[in-house]
Amino acid sequence: MKLKRFLVRYYPPGITLEYEKGGCLRTRSIDLLDLTPETNIDELVAEIRRSEPLITESRADQVKQLILRLQQKQGQQDHHRFCFFKELKAHILPLTNVAFDKSGSRFITGSYDRTCRVWDTASGTELHTLEGHRNVVYAIAFNNPYGDKIATGSFDKTCKLWCAETGKCIHTFRGHMAEIVCLAFNPQSTLVATGSMDATAKLWDVETGEEVASLTDHTAEVLSLCFNTVGNQLVTGSFDHTVAIWDVASGSRVHTLIGHRGEISNVQFNWDCSLIVTGSMDKTCKVWEAVSGKCVATLVGHKEEVLDVCFDLSGQLIATASADGTARVFSAITHQCLVTLEGHDGEISKICFSPQGSRVLTASSDKTARLWDVQSGVCLQVLEGHTDEIFSCVFNYEGDTIITGSKDNTCRIWY
Repeated sequence: MKLKRFLVRYYPPGITLEYEKGGCLRTRSIDLLDLTPETNIDELVAEIRRSEPLITESRADQVKQLILRLQQKQGQQDHHRFCFFKELKAHILPLTNVAFDKSGSRFITGSYDRTCRVWDTASGTELHTLEGHRNVVYAIAFNNPYGDKIATGSFDKTCKLWCAETGKCIHTFRGHMAEIVCLAFNPQSTLVATGSMDATAKLWDVETGEEVASLTDHTAEVLSLCFNTVGNQLVTGSFDHTVAIWDVASGSRVHTLIGHRGEISNVQFNWDCSLIVTGSMDKTCKVWEAVSGKCVATLVGHKEEVLDVCFDLSGQLIATASADGTARVFSAITHQCLVTLEGHDGEISKICFSPQGSRVLTASSDKTARLWDVQSGVCLQVLEGHTDEIFSCVFNYEGDTIITGSKDNTCRIWY
């Protein structure tokens, strides 16, 4: 094995090693999820060297410099105030979803007008219209981190794979018996997972366009799904009140997570693949061990349905959004509620952390999005201007651009 080079990863903090083995170029990552500006670098480098044979004495100094860069990035205070940049009259009919590519230089919008559009973030100009679906384009995604392909899932029961550069359709995945409502690429960008109202999820081969597996244990609609960061497991959440963990290679079910008393609104793995968080219409979230399938905590406090839930990139915090108009931030370790985010005038349907983990962004039916400080729970900014409910809000990779999508048929870019 020969180490070729290091790549630094800011969010979440880590170092990727590119090395040669048997004539092939490979990569592996050193996650530094617990890194803080106060971490002792010499101790950390010594610890890394003990477990990573590729880092020899002669390379230790380079690693030290990279960790220093990561600490400097962490030390930068997040005082960014977002200003409204542009409103895009994206589609004639309502929008369904918004998604960034990894760099944040492009984003996509799905719509009831049966198209997906690709936009340039910096100028707000349209790059492509992806046409071909015969019904609502509901679920959309870039194959991040690569960003050269787009998947669109539609109420026409198909999923299409597109070239992001040319806007040409590469494959149409056919096999679902009802609307496709969620999808995701695996981290390697070799598979697309789709979830459908037909109560199944399916795995599709990006290269050949063939169906690889049909995941058939749910008894009601599959409304959310998520690959873990390694790509060896998929989690699905259903209206049958259950969550399933699947082994991707075999397509077999590993665990069924039973305990919620209402439909599942969202499911997500944490970065290190050890935990899964689930949100439900039963007004709670649950935290589960991915290996055992055991429920380790129930996060309570919301008075109405939990509509969205997510981990921060380090996997140490969980944010929940509810129809009761509040959001909450919990510790993923102690399961305590750290702050309650109050101020919206209507239900909150979407929530996400900034890449740095210091801010939370919420989208609400009160026509505003809000930016909150994670530590204090203070509302830092209200993003106003939409004339109808906001159902989508996303940060770019650097955390310095936000896109909001609304039922007013526009999306807004905020810098």
